[in-house]
Amino acid sequence: MNFKIDVEMTPEELRRALGLPDVSALQQDMIDKVREQMEAGAEGYDPLTLLKPYLNNGLGSMEAFQKLMFGMMNQYGKGGRDAD
Repeated sequence: MNFKIDVEMTPEELRRALGLPDVSALQQDMIDKVREQMEAGAEGYDPLTLLKPYLNNGLGSMEAFQKLMFGMMNQYGKGGRDAD
C-alpha cells in the first residue's frame, strides 16, 4: 500500500514548521561585507577567486551525482532482470 501526501508551502513556512532559525538578516550582513571588500579591492575578494571553490566543487559534485545515478540505474536494471 502506498500513500502520497502533497503539501504546498513556501520555503519560509517550511523553515518555520521545521523550527529552523531565520538567518536571512545574517546572510544579508555577510553579503554586504563581502560586497564592501570587493568594492575596496581587498585581495582575495575578486569575483573569480570567490567563485572558484564552488565551480570546482560543483563539477565534482555533478560527476559524483552522475555516478550515483548510474549506479542506481545499474542496480535497478539487474533487479528487473532477476525478477523476470
